[in-house]
Amino acid sequence: MVLRVLAATGVATSLFGSSAFGGNPPQPPAPIVIDSVTANGSGCPAGTAAVAVSPDNTAFTVTYSSYLAQVGPGSAPTDREKNCQLNLLVHVPRGRTYAIVSADYRGFASLAPGASGTQRAGYHFQGNSHTTNFTHHFQGGFTGDWQTTDTVHVAARAFAPCGEERKLTINTELQVEPGTSSPSATSFMEMDSTDGSIKTVYHLAWKRCERSPR
Repeated sequence: MVLRVLAATGVATSLFGSSAFGGNPPQPPAPIVIDSVTANGSGCPAGTAAVAVSPDNTAFTVTYSSYLAQVGPGSAPTDREKNCQLNLLVHVPRGRTYAIVSADYRGFASLAPGASGTQRAGYHFQGNSHTTNFTHHFQGGFTGDWQTTDTVHVAARAFAPCGEERKLTINTELQVEPGTSSPSATSFMEMDSTDGSIKTVYHLAWKRCERSPR
C-alpha cells in the first residue's frame, strides 16, 4: 500500500527543534520530501495511514485510523496482535543526512484486571543489519490514555548513508494478552489521540555529511 504524503502544514511539531542533535545544528535549506512510502500489516490496512512533514523539517507524523489489538468475546485469535511495517524513502538536501532521535506513540487502552498490553517498535535503514528496538509493557486494571517515547541515545544513533538513497524501515506492533482476566472481559489497546486519529511523531537529528578526502 502506498501512503499519502502530506505537505508541511504544521500537522507534526517537533519537541526538540534545533536542539535535537545537541547545540544548534544547521537545518536543511530545503524541505525534506518523503515518497515511495509503503505500509504493510494488519494494523495499517489500505487507506488507513498518511505521512506529514513538519514545517521545520525536524519531525514527521504518521497518522493511522485503524490500529487496534483486542481480546475477549467476539474477538478473533488474530485480533490480539496487530503490526505495521513502514518503508519510507526520505529525500534530503545534498550534503545533509539524518537519524531518528525519538518517537512518540500515543493511544487509549482498556485492559481488564489480569490482562496485559505491549507496544513495540524497531528502526533500521535498508542495507544496515543493525535494528534499534524498544518494548513497553502495560498491566491490566488500566483504562485511559497511554503514551510512550523511544529515545535513541547519541552513541546509538544510526544516520542514513550520505549520498545514498536508503529506505527507512519502521516496524511497530500492538499486542494484548488475556492472561488471568475473566473470559467475559474485553481488553483492547489502540494508538489514538484526542481528535480521533492515531498519530505517531518521529523526531529527526541532522548533520552535515563529511567530504571524502581527495
